[in-house]
Amino acid sequence: MMKDRHVPYGPYEAVIKPVLGWLLALLFVLLFWWLYIIIALLIRSKLGSPVLFTQERPGRINPKTGKEKIFRLYKFRSMADARNSKGELLSDEERLTPFGQKLRRTSLDELPEILFNILIFRNMNWIGPRPLLVKYLDRYSERQHHRHDVKPGLTGLAQVNGRNAITWEEKFEYDLKYVEKVTFLGDVSILLKTVKAVVARDGISSETSVTMEEFK
Repeated sequence: MMKDRHVPYGPYEAVIKPVLGWLLALLFVLLFWWLYIIIALLIRSKLGSPVLFTQERPGRINPKTGKEKIFRLYKFRSMADARNSKGELLSDEERLTPFGQKLRRTSLDELPEILFNILIFRNMNWIGPRPLLVKYLDRYSERQHHRHDVKPGLTGLAQVNGRNAITWEEKFEYDLKYVEKVTFLGDVSILLKTVKAVVARDGISSETSVTMEEFK
């Protein structure tokens, strides 16, 4: 259970951000619906079905229960369904195809989050701590749980300060720093830096993994 209930920093976080984020998601989908179709067709032809990858992730903490609300995250599929002789999935390195690597390097695999998680189901924002795995919840310290005081985001402060190239401890510190002071100018800065990072393809992999090693 969380001891301290999060209080929005100001009217932007409390009222403006959710509405503005939804409107931006609507505009994005109206402008780039064709891109969704093209990527979906490419995935279908190169990786087969399903086109989408879905996984349960922890969202914002419910102030009544003090626990994170679990939601379903939507992404474009970037890995093959390759398995060993026992029917077990192979490692990420073995299942990530060259086409999947391109999707990840350009962050195009994240586009369904805008349509489903921000626009339709509204369980994410454009900016906020990235939603991690549900199994990590029991491994957080009480302080680290506060990264879920706000809705998770498509991108965040940790993503523009190293992404997967920094340690878990550094990621959490950036997340907590963001949660403490959510502002319009801060979100605009993160969004612009995200575009720059995507173009430069920075921090996609850690030193030991094609994505990010497990948090333990």
